[in-house]
Amino acid sequence: MKQASDKKFSQNKNYQLEITGLTHEGQGVGKIEGFVVFVDSALPGETVTVKIIKETKSYAVGKLLKVIMPSHKRVNPFCPVFESCGGCAVQHMTYEAQLEFKKDTVLQNLKRIGGLENVKVHDTIGMSSPFNYRNKVQYPVGIENNEVKIGFYENRSHNIIDSSKCDIQPEESNIIRELVREFCNKNNISIYNEKTGKGLLRHVMIRKGFKTDELMVVLAVNGQKLPQADKLVQQLTDRYKNIKSIVLNVNTRNTNIILGDKNICLYGQDFISDYIGKYKFNISPLSFFQVNPIQTEILYGKALEYAQLTGHENVFDLYCGIGTISLFLSERAKKVIGVEVVPDAIADARKNAALNNVTNTQFIVGEAEIVIPKLYFEGTRADVVVVDPPRKGCDEALLNTLVDMQPQRIVYVSCNPSTLARDLKFLSGNGFEVKEVQPVDMFPWTGHVEAIILMTRCGSEDKK
Repeated sequence: MKQASDKKFSQNKNYQLEITGLTHEGQGVGKIEGFVVFVDSALPGETVTVKIIKETKSYAVGKLLKVIMPSHKRVNPFCPVFESCGGCAVQHMTYEAQLEFKKDTVLQNLKRIGGLENVKVHDTIGMSSPFNYRNKVQYPVGIENNEVKIGFYENRSHNIIDSSKCDIQPEESNIIRELVREFCNKNNISIYNEKTGKGLLRHVMIRKGFKTDELMVVLAVNGQKLPQADKLVQQLTDRYKNIKSIVLNVNTRNTNIILGDKNICLYGQDFISDYIGKYKFNISPLSFFQVNPIQTEILYGKALEYAQLTGHENVFDLYCGIGTISLFLSERAKKVIGVEVVPDAIADARKNAALNNVTNTQFIVGEAEIVIPKLYFEGTRADVVVVDPPRKGCDEALLNTLVDMQPQRIVYVSCNPSTLARDLKFLSGNGFEVKEVQPVDMFPWTGHVEAIILMTRCGSEDKK
C-alpha cells in the first residue's frame, strides 16, 4: 500500500509569501501556512513568488522567481553572476541597508544567544568605496566541455562559476586570471578534477600589497612541477612589472584545502610586503593576513583604543596569527605575548617584529587553551587580554583561565556573532561586563561581519 507523503509542498507549484526577516547569512525568511521558508535574494517587507527546491521536517528553501512587491532597500546587483556565485550574498541590498543588517545581526545574537540586554552596539563602520577591497583572491580551476574554468564556487556547491570580472577583487586579478587561462589552453595544461584526484592545476591565488603595490601569484598544483612554467612567468612579468613573487604550491592531497605545505619559488622572492598603519609585514603564500587592509587598520586601531594601554601593562594577544595586532599593541604596552597554534605564523610574527624593530614582544607556538593556563600557573599574568579566535570561538579552558586571572580588560575580536555571544555570556556571568560593541564591515556585499568588543572586570575602574 502506498503511504502518504509527509511533504507539505509540491515541486510543480509556485508559492507566494511575505518576507519578514533575514538570517545571519542574508537569506530572506518567511512562512507558508506557518512553515518556515528561506529564500536567497529576498528582503524583509517584500512579497515574493518562490518555488520550493528543498524541504526538511523543520524548514524549506525556496528559489526566488519573482518579487511582487519590492523593498525600498532593494538595488540591482552589479555582478552579472550574483545569483549563482557563492561569494556575495547581499548585493541586492543597498550598502546602507547592509550596514544596518550587520549591526542587527550582532545585536540579535547578543540578545538571543548571549542573553545580553542594553548593550551599547555602535553603528557598523563601513567603507566609503566598498569595491576592489580584497588583497587576496583564490580561484578554483576546473574544466567543462573542454573549456578551462577559473572563477568562484557556485552557492552551496563546487561547480565553478566563471566570469571575466569580479568587482571586489583588485583589478589585476581579473587580467592575471585570463593570462593563466590562455597559458593552460595553449600549453595543454591538465586541470585537476576533485572527484577523481587527477589533473595538475588546482587553484590560482593572487595577493596584492595595497600600500606597496607588490603582486604575488601562487599556482597550486597536484604535482611537483608545472610544464612550460617559464612561459607563464614571462607572460605575467611582461604584463605586470610589480609582480615580485610567483610561487608553485605543491598540494597532492585529496582534500578541499586549497594550499599544500610546500612552496617552490618560480620567480622573484617567496613573499611580498605590505603595511598596516606604520608597520611593515612580509606575507608568504601561507600567511594569514586580513583581506581588507583599509578596514583592518580601522579594526586594529579600535583594538588599541579599547585596550586603553598606558605603557605599564602586560598584554596577551591570543590567536595572534603573524603578529599584526601584537605590533599595534606593542607601541603602548610594557610587553605583549602572542600565542598561535600555527608554527609558520609564529615564525612570521617573530620576523615581522624584527622587521619593525619591535623588542617588547614574545611569540609562543601552541593552543591558547593549553598555553595560557600553563603561563598562569607559572605566575605570568596579563593586565589586558586581546582574543581574535577562529569562527568556533574560544575554548572553555581558556575562558576559565581568563576568569581566574581577572585581567582589567578583555578586547574580543570576532568574525562569528553566534560564538561571540556564547563566549560573552560565559564571561558576563563570571565577573566581566560588556561595555561596548563595534561592528566593522570587513567584507562588503557578503553576510559576514566582524565585531570588536570591550569588556572590563566588574568593580575595576576604567583607565581613561
